Amino acid sequence: MANQNHKADQFRALHVPGKPFVLFNVWDAGSAKAIATSGAKAIATSSWSVADANGFADGERIPLALAIDNLRRIVGITDLPVTFDLESGYGDAPEVVGETLRLAIDAGAVGCNLEDSFPANGKLRRTVDQADRIRRARQTADVADIRFFINARTDVFFQQPPGQHDDAMLAEAIDRARIYAEAGADGLFAPGLVDISLIARLREASPLPLNIMVGDNTPPLSALAAHGVARVSHGPSPYLMAMKALEEAARAASVLTDGVLR
Repeated sequence: MANQNHKADQFRALHVPGKPFVLFNVWDAGSAKAIATSGAKAIATSSWSVADANGFADGERIPLALAIDNLRRIVGITDLPVTFDLESGYGDAPEVVGETLRLAIDAGAVGCNLEDSFPANGKLRRTVDQADRIRRARQTADVADIRFFINARTDVFFQQPPGQHDDAMLAEAIDRARIYAEAGADGLFAPGLVDISLIARLREASPLPLNIMVGDNTPPLSALAAHGVARVSHGPSPYLMAMKALEEAARAASVLTDGVLR
């Protein structure tokens, strides 16, 4: 536990507004080992990637026991801090979320993402309900005596395409950030948000360090840094890149084989 707390402190210290650290998300022990040798400062799983790599759709369809076992193997191959994509906590009730987080701590994680939407349909939970879930997660970490980093993910910006993001959605995200912070969250994750002016305003108003996810239209890292972002995640992109490269290599090998056999 002392070593785990040391890693937790290392991970927490990485969250510096204006000096974002980059998480190139992994899906298994092999990908984690490759990323760890690249100079990465921490390891983060992507729930979408973990699920797809094991034959499941995203949205808590991969059995929790399998996801936790996968996490344990990732932790086992690196000395870097590991944060786990907890999705929505594998249950609605706060006590279920607490138990899921306890399993992640037991497997060696020092942080997690915790979503405020329902896995079945992506709709937002009531803010008060999500705050209760975060509060139980914090209590669970406190009982375990680990300075666990709870990255509160808000899916406000997944409710509409980027072109329809507006001041009302920003106000909703800011309100949730403040309430989640009071409940014990350590960071705010706002995937889907790409407008740099909205990013800047969210960062300024949020009491929590801001995490942005890289997508097709995400501003460059230099712009995110200039506007105070503390953490940048790549989500499922690394997995998709790896699978595309594998498919292309396999196709090239098949063409070469066909040519030789003819």
